[in-house]
Amino acid sequence: MTTFTSIFIILLTLTVLLRVWLGHRHIKHIQAHRAEVPTAFSTSISLEAHQKAADYCTEKTRLAILEGTLQALLLLAFTLGGVLQWLDDSWRGALPDAVLLRGVLVILSAFLLSSLLELPLDYIKTFVIDQRFGFNKMTRTMFGLDLIKHALIGLALGMPLLCAALWLMQRAGHAWWLYLWLVWSAFNLLMLAIYPTFIAPLFNKFQPLVDEALKARIESLMAKCGFNSQGLFVMDGSTRSSHGNAYFTGFGKAKRVVFFDTLLERLDADEIEAVLAHELGHFRHHHVIKRITMMFAASFVGLALLGFLVTQDWFYSGLGVHTQGNHMALLLFLLVSPVFTFWLRPLFSGYARRNEFEADAYAASHASASHLVVALVKLYRDNASTLTPDPLHSAFYDSHPPASIRIARLEAF
Repeated sequence: MTTFTSIFIILLTLTVLLRVWLGHRHIKHIQAHRAEVPTAFSTSISLEAHQKAADYCTEKTRLAILEGTLQALLLLAFTLGGVLQWLDDSWRGALPDAVLLRGVLVILSAFLLSSLLELPLDYIKTFVIDQRFGFNKMTRTMFGLDLIKHALIGLALGMPLLCAALWLMQRAGHAWWLYLWLVWSAFNLLMLAIYPTFIAPLFNKFQPLVDEALKARIESLMAKCGFNSQGLFVMDGSTRSSHGNAYFTGFGKAKRVVFFDTLLERLDADEIEAVLAHELGHFRHHHVIKRITMMFAASFVGLALLGFLVTQDWFYSGLGVHTQGNHMALLLFLLVSPVFTFWLRPLFSGYARRNEFEADAYAASHASASHLVVALVKLYRDNASTLTPDPLHSAFYDSHPPASIRIARLEAF
């Protein structure tokens, strides 16, 4: 066993143990507070709704523990268990001279196999847990069609990018990783621009907002905030789930404001305006641009590291692969890097929660803090979001602040 193999096994084991411990800690904390609604919500959320949220979150956390454990076992099977080497040997025998095509097929085979093995967990989440708690609106036919659409879109968009990556690794010299980073960055910007208009409509229907009074109110708020969009749209989120949400998507002139139809059914005009003001707060504080910049910086560092690892024998042998190659280096890096970056999650989650506080403060100054509080409480209740998350679990996993802390800050306004 090499030194790198030992490091990999130790880190993977520690990651699994930490995820399991955090999950059980979260469940224990939620169940310990299940019998009583927190004081701040006692007049707005019933005990029945609070207990439903506690049980729903408990079930999702148990599934997440199972998912994390199975993913770790799958990673071990792929690497030290020899599955990746077997895939490479199989395609090498079938296509001994087509290096680029063989590399593409090895990577696609690995991700297809991984997706198929993880598919039952997605099914359980949708048709067992969400169904039990009354959130799922999908049929099995729709579930299957979504899988096919995702696969076809992934192939249509991912294949050219993957081919470009392997071609650059093979032909662009020592600086291939820099060229690939430029291609990757351009690809992501393109996706931000085309997603609202071309990709999202493949899964949901988007209709212009027809409530003229609400539309005028929202447009007035956007003008006051200096936000220009391509339009206001209502998404038929109710066809898949009863969860409600609102967001803006796109980049540059392709920006859109999108409301779930379920959200519009539950909130009044004042509350919708407050929720939109929160989303506009993300825009005003340049949170989207900052996150894109962080993603580009992280990918720059990652590809530079891959540029070093691709020539290192210990990287391949330490992960159970004896056939070196560009496609194998890329695949190993994509599969293994989450084991080493998991420990940074509290930093990124903390940064995301700070952004939420900033957006809340912006909403309080441009709409109404009290209306945002009422809207959030309704969303917590209707989406069965737990009011009592474990603080340590939340620090690792939650991009939004705990309900009690967030509401307390808004009430201070």
